[in-house]
Amino acid sequence: MVRTSRESGITQALAQFSAGLTYEDLSPEVVDRAKYLCLDFAGVTLNGSTTPSARAVVQSIEGIGRPGPSAIIGTASRTLPEYAAMANGTAFHSIELDDVNNEASLHPGVVAYPTALAMADLAPVDGKSFITAVAAGYDVMVRLGRALKPAEHYGRGFHPTGTCGAFGAAAVAARLLGLKGDSYTHALGIAGSQAAGSLEFLAQGAWTKRLHPGWASHSGIWAALLARAGFLGPTTIIEGRFGFLHGYSGDPDPSLVLRDLGEEFQLTRTGVKPHSCCRYKQGPIDCLLDLRQRYNLRPQDVDGVTIGILSAGYSIVSFPVEEKLNPQSVVDMQFSMPFGAAVALLYGRASLAEYAPGVSQRPEVKEMMSRVQCVTDPALDAVFPRRWPAWAEVRTRDGRTLRGQIEYPKGDPENALTWDEMKEKFTNLSSPVISEDRQKEIIAAVEALEGLADVRELAALLSTD
Repeated sequence: MVRTSRESGITQALAQFSAGLTYEDLSPEVVDRAKYLCLDFAGVTLNGSTTPSARAVVQSIEGIGRPGPSAIIGTASRTLPEYAAMANGTAFHSIELDDVNNEASLHPGVVAYPTALAMADLAPVDGKSFITAVAAGYDVMVRLGRALKPAEHYGRGFHPTGTCGAFGAAAVAARLLGLKGDSYTHALGIAGSQAAGSLEFLAQGAWTKRLHPGWASHSGIWAALLARAGFLGPTTIIEGRFGFLHGYSGDPDPSLVLRDLGEEFQLTRTGVKPHSCCRYKQGPIDCLLDLRQRYNLRPQDVDGVTIGILSAGYSIVSFPVEEKLNPQSVVDMQFSMPFGAAVALLYGRASLAEYAPGVSQRPEVKEMMSRVQCVTDPALDAVFPRRWPAWAEVRTRDGRTLRGQIEYPKGDPENALTWDEMKEKFTNLSSPVISEDRQKEIIAAVEALEGLADVRELAALLSTD
């Protein structure tokens, strides 16, 4: 087990731990979870590569002529590693089906996996090194996110996947470049000046949120490369007076960065999404789907819907009310709780097929959205962010009030998709892009990930060249 010095500052202690982590420090549970989340990465990114936002990134890269060795997933294109990581991170995040850590309210996989995959073209990376680097990246991102406190960070207008992601990517890249000691700490310090991600995308349904993890990966790779070349970054970037925690949160808790370090790996605390939308909508959708099935609810039975929303997510999926009741773009739909409730009740699902252009303009969807009201609930907030419970009530035209409640939404570690369900998710998402034979090859490679001699074998399977 890696030991950290209690005399070190937070940044140095986190760097020391991340640099010194070994594959042998990881339990079988952590290794299994890394492979499970890797298959999620593969399926979601392959499908995400078909989105207009992902294609725009690839077109931009190709337009400036940056050929290189690294595969852009779902395409035949290859480019420089940092650009491949940017493209793959953007694709992974584009369809809102990527993994989530509740306590930090961020998506660690969209940064860790694209960065680690791209680094295989800069340094030798076998399966065990890949898994260990990903574990370090998850820990760095999640520990920073929970120390910022999600509601505080959101309140300042930041997207934690983008901001914390720069550090996570630097941690992954620095490990795989073999950086140690001060050099590793400098990589984190350099990444801190590149930590970005604005929530203003919500105002117009813009694509910038999708770019945040890709840009974080790009930034983290360059931070590590600069540190390797001797470039200096602040060694107190996390805890310093003008550092990350104080600059990005009004009420940070620095003790949460190093709490349970090496005892609980954040890979095991990260869940996945069954529904193609913001994490704050997943639990309420589960509740409505359960009510629909349990009571055989038909759309014409519904008189009104009330949904309990965590305060941290209210301004993301429920406010401004008029805008959330009238989503125009796919991004608007992904972040509208009334839309998610409407499609769940109307169609019995909230999949990619529902989060598609034009669905929000269907008369039956608009009419159902008008019946949805969102409220905050102190009882939900009391256990946030460690837990994200949810409830929903449906008032029927015959006078009944039907209530559904869930403590752990489907996909949370406590209510996880099985391996078979994950394989089904992967197959469904990747089928528009690759053949059945290729799907089987990818599943086999991921299941044997720790035995891969060169992770570029997996990258090749994820490309279409």
